[in-house]
Amino acid sequence: MIKLEAVEHTYKTNTPYETKALDNINLEIPFGQFVGLIGHTGSGKSTLIQHLNGLLFPTAGRVIIEGQEIVQKSPELKKIRHNVGIVFQYPEQQLFEETVFADIAFGPKNLGFNEQQITAKVKKAMEAVHLDYDALKDRSPFALSGGQMRRVAIAGVLAMEPKVLILDEPTAGLDPKGRDEILNEISALHQQLKITIILVSHSMEDIARFTERVIVMSKGKIVLDGTPREIFQQTQLLEKLGLGVPLVATLMHKLKEQGLNVRTDILTVNEAKMEILRWWKEKHV
Repeated sequence: MIKLEAVEHTYKTNTPYETKALDNINLEIPFGQFVGLIGHTGSGKSTLIQHLNGLLFPTAGRVIIEGQEIVQKSPELKKIRHNVGIVFQYPEQQLFEETVFADIAFGPKNLGFNEQQITAKVKKAMEAVHLDYDALKDRSPFALSGGQMRRVAIAGVLAMEPKVLILDEPTAGLDPKGRDEILNEISALHQQLKITIILVSHSMEDIARFTERVIVMSKGKIVLDGTPREIFQQTQLLEKLGLGVPLVATLMHKLKEQGLNVRTDILTVNEAKMEILRWWKEKHV
């Protein structure tokens, strides 16, 4: 689905401010995978995701989506941007139409769908993010709560029915309840639509809980790539990179250091509870 071959990207080439943001990136993401992308600020995450739908183009190397290389002024670029949707951090700042319906309909309208098709796509997208179509379609998006505005922005991308959904810190600035609701809905979308999802986040807990593969970036390079259990076992390397591990993983490592015979590849509170109970029962048999 997504393939990057020796991709490099340099900002402000041939100036005193020249900066290499991506350095020899080789990556394949198959269709339907839920990928977490993590890295310290300035690691190259945002530059990387902007290459996946032609917002940026490589200085060297190739980006290939569904067998089609992304190049400037390509007639296929519109189709690629249709198939790869990006929801940026604080996406409610992307809202601009007078009504919720008009905002979500903007993408399908520009893709040339007729009125009936547009309405069907808006309804489907709003349903996917748990927004009541009849109650909200004629309201101003700016009169909604922060969580609802975030959902409208995500629905606007979903209405174009992308095959890849990229989310850059989709829960930034939300309260814990709003965060959980958005992430649970994203997880449900992945299960229902079977689309590829790339989640960029600074929350190791969210990455551990929802993704099936984690890619770690540092200084424009991919330094780790594996399952959440594999990645979050690399505690020393992650700390060296300025990253943490889920708090529950830290707890299990501390318990192990204290002499408890427990697994350290635990990622969720429920797993930790079951593992501690298992240790307790074995110790007291």
